[in-house]
Formats: sequence, C-alpha cells, structure tokens
Amino acid sequence: MKITLDLDVCAGHGQCEDAAPEVFTVNDQGLVVQLIENPGEEYRAKVEDAARRCPADVIKIED
Repeated sequence: MKITLDLDVCAGHGQCEDAAPEVFTVNDQGLVVQLIENPGEEYRAKVEDAARRCPADVIKIED
C-alpha cells in the first residue's frame, strides 16, 4: 500500500495520528508525517480510517 500526503492542505488536526499512530504523527510544524514508508496490509484498516477521518482530505491510498 502506498500513501500520498497533500501537505499543502494539512492543518494538523491529528485525526490521522489518533486513528493510526503506528503510521502517522503530527510534527512541531503541525504537519502529518508518515512513519512507515509503505505500510503492510496489517495497517490497511487503520490507514483507511485515518484517511476517512482527515477533515482536509490529506491522505490518499494507492494499492
């Protein structure tokens, strides 16, 4: 699974970090950081939840 982040619209709400803390964090500048470059299928449900919860639609998932 490949994840693309649109940092131009990220507002640092932290919903991604709440949904998938193993995969995402929010840095000191208030931007999402991906902790695992290509997360395995075991993270899919959490990453999909993070993408749904993001109010700015920052996270895109590619297979």
